[in-house]
Amino acid sequence: MTDQKKPHGIRRNLTNYGDPDFAAYLRRSFARSMGYSKDMLDRPIVGIASSGSGFNNCHRSMPELVDAVKRGVLKSGGMPVEFPTISLGEVFLSPTSMMFRNLMSIDVEEMLRAQPIDACVLIGGCDKTVPAQLMGAASANIPSVQLVTGPMMAMPFRGERLGACTDCRRFWGRYRAGEVSDEGIEEIEGQLATTAGTCAVMGTASTMACISEALGMSLPDSAAVPAVHAQRLRIAEACGERAMAMALTGSPLPAEIITPASVRNAMRVLLAVGGSTNAIVHLAAIAGRRGIEVSLDLLNRLSDETPVLVDLKPTGQHYMQDLFAAGGMHAVLYELKDVLELDCMTVSGQTLAERLVQAPPYVDRAVVRAVSEPYQPHGGLVALFGSLAPNGAILKRAAANPDLFEREGRAVVFESLEDLSARIDSPSLDVTADDFLVLKNAGPGSASCMPEAGYLPIPRKLAQAGVKDMVRISDARMSGTAFGTVVLHVSPDAATGGNLALVRNGDRISLSVTRRRLELLVPDDELEKRRTSWRAPDVPGRGYARLYREHVMQAPQGCDFDFLRGPS
Repeated sequence: MTDQKKPHGIRRNLTNYGDPDFAAYLRRSFARSMGYSKDMLDRPIVGIASSGSGFNNCHRSMPELVDAVKRGVLKSGGMPVEFPTISLGEVFLSPTSMMFRNLMSIDVEEMLRAQPIDACVLIGGCDKTVPAQLMGAASANIPSVQLVTGPMMAMPFRGERLGACTDCRRFWGRYRAGEVSDEGIEEIEGQLATTAGTCAVMGTASTMACISEALGMSLPDSAAVPAVHAQRLRIAEACGERAMAMALTGSPLPAEIITPASVRNAMRVLLAVGGSTNAIVHLAAIAGRRGIEVSLDLLNRLSDETPVLVDLKPTGQHYMQDLFAAGGMHAVLYELKDVLELDCMTVSGQTLAERLVQAPPYVDRAVVRAVSEPYQPHGGLVALFGSLAPNGAILKRAAANPDLFEREGRAVVFESLEDLSARIDSPSLDVTADDFLVLKNAGPGSASCMPEAGYLPIPRKLAQAGVKDMVRISDARMSGTAFGTVVLHVSPDAATGGNLALVRNGDRISLSVTRRRLELLVPDDELEKRRTSWRAPDVPGRGYARLYREHVMQAPQGCDFDFLRGPS
């Protein structure tokens, strides 16, 4: 009964009983209990990593996508096998989905390694699921195609369109300022997210979809297709076909696609689409699995020469469905063609140059601008350095107020998220619009595990007085759907003893976007005196929380675990 062919399909990654033929015999027997014919069991296996969950609204369309992928595999002669992984529903996890991204990546990696899978289609969409899947695939290094669930549709409401979640923040800000009633905000709540899919704007989910395509890990023109559009299902079918072709050839591997050059391309696309600040952390983690550094100095250099081309919320006015109708990622990549590294291999089997031979048949210049007439002249993100952020911090300048870019202000400090919640709306809070709100202990090493809390609310008394923006600084993240002059990812974070931990009320801080500086204007000897009284937070006693706190790295390294990074 010995199979002399190269192990594939059901004979791949055999369970170890000390007898490979027995292991294959037993596996076939158990597989037959599921109704598979011998013909099916002789075929290559395309795994379908499904991250659907009742706690993940973004993945509501998962069953349809799985079925469509299976169609593509079957018509190409393969055997599709769906398997579950952890699912990370952004708003359904405590303290934050970021804590569990690395756990999901381990799940994906180990299931790809352990199961008899010749190639895989990874289906995700919600913010942390796509980076987790790409991280896992990069480490497992078997042929894999990323399929995103797609964005939801923004729907009409009283003369405008609403789409989670930039609009939800806009209305919540108006509610806090007393401009929207209790009844009004409840009505808005029911209108913000009305179809399947991820947030309708260039938030983290949409940004990661664009980055996956720019890296070459997704099929061409797949990032922007709405979740409810028939084309999304046709793309899923094509992913099944492509994965089957990769199963037969064994290539291209993630290691051949995720390279220093493709990572630089992805950075340019991130800047050009005005993408989420979260994406630079996720890209650093994905690249880190292949031993590739994402340099914040390089980010600044690319940002200075890469304009924002896409007019989407939260930096602009349009939605992802408009980007799809305007020409999609083909239009964006073609516009950037002269500055991209075109010899990069993609999951389609083509190089980026081969993909971009033809110009897009149609481009709506109201949504995707020409390089010669950009939406904004410089890239959406910048990295800041200085005594408050020796290893860097991030500002999404495309969604910030330029009037606040060159400032010195007094620090109004919140020691934790609990402190922020307790005092931000207190009438007695000593704060003015010229102050800098500073949140500590919300970084990757904190008990809250770097939540999207960096979008500090404007204190109620200032909001009611008409203040719409002020400088906010923290070691936390913020949603890609958020906006404002918000400095994030301060590194080292407060929980690991960075200078952010030493900031006190009344300290002066200097921000200069032009000079890329973030300085704490406190003498070194005073900081050293304060450091003697600083104490590191306690580490949890057991379980995943302990593993996380003992091994998570800082934002510039992608907040990955130190033992998961690839050799440089």
